[in-house]
Amino acid sequence: MKVEDFENEVFKELEDIPGVGPATAEKLRKAGILTPRQLALYGLDELLMYVDVDDYSRINRALMRVRRAFRPQKVLRASEYASMRSELPRLTTGVKSIDQLLEGGLEPRCIYEVVGEYGTGKSQLCFQLSTTVQLTVNRGGVGGKAFYIDTEGTFSESRIAKIGERFNIEDPLSGVLVFQPMNVDEQIDCIRTILPKYIEEEGVKLAVVDSLISHVRAEYRGREMLVARQQTLNYMLNFLLRVAMMYNVYVIVTNHVVAKPVAGGGVTAAGGHVVAHGTTHRLFMAPQHSKRQGILVRRMLVEDSPYLQRGSSATFGISEKGLVDVL
Repeated sequence: MKVEDFENEVFKELEDIPGVGPATAEKLRKAGILTPRQLALYGLDELLMYVDVDDYSRINRALMRVRRAFRPQKVLRASEYASMRSELPRLTTGVKSIDQLLEGGLEPRCIYEVVGEYGTGKSQLCFQLSTTVQLTVNRGGVGGKAFYIDTEGTFSESRIAKIGERFNIEDPLSGVLVFQPMNVDEQIDCIRTILPKYIEEEGVKLAVVDSLISHVRAEYRGREMLVARQQTLNYMLNFLLRVAMMYNVYVIVTNHVVAKPVAGGGVTAAGGHVVAHGTTHRLFMAPQHSKRQGILVRRMLVEDSPYLQRGSSATFGISEKGLVDVL
């Protein structure tokens, strides 16, 4: 068969893939890989970590065919790439100043990292996005659900309900799926197997990890575990990016800060270079230590981005009904 023939193949079940028989399909399902599209997320060496197979060449050919079926290999001219990106729907944050800072809201197929000290509004932004994603396209949403990975136990259904009232969403809680991993292993399994399942079955359009690094910092202690910690962070971010690109979904992760061990002090994002390279846009949330009409004032600053202007910022407030513009 020619390469272009592979791109026209349709696989509905794992057994439809040439080289994947009933026994192999059962092994894949036990590893949490339930559909051909989910299988296309994996590379050979990675797959062999989860599935015990004897014929490596056979499973490698199966991977090649399923990847070609779901992600045809296309080389785009830069003009075509720009046109493709411009057609992707943006997701509103519900705050005009932040949407303007982000050039229209969040874009899919990438990872937004929100960094800040406690109380600066990171989780509040995640709650609001989990609500606005449910809005119709003409209101700035995409008519989808949110999958919220809560690693710190800070998910607030009452905040979602209040924000939903503001946006006139009848039952906002039904549009948010929550998973609370107990440790790093559960967090990886959720990103790797549970998240893709719910994207396919429940119409999830937004993935939230709040926070990315909490379990990792707790379990990988000391400099002797630094390499393992960084590899774990890299794997989670890389898999999230694969999911974002495969399914055209929006991804946002929150991150802690650590003190800079230099004269003058200050704070920087936790996770080092791995997290900095693994996310697409890094946004810093900073307190303004002021109130306007009883609303806490905060500032979002672009620290790193492929196209957003570094150092540009937006001022917003945290109110009873979520994040709002402030005058």
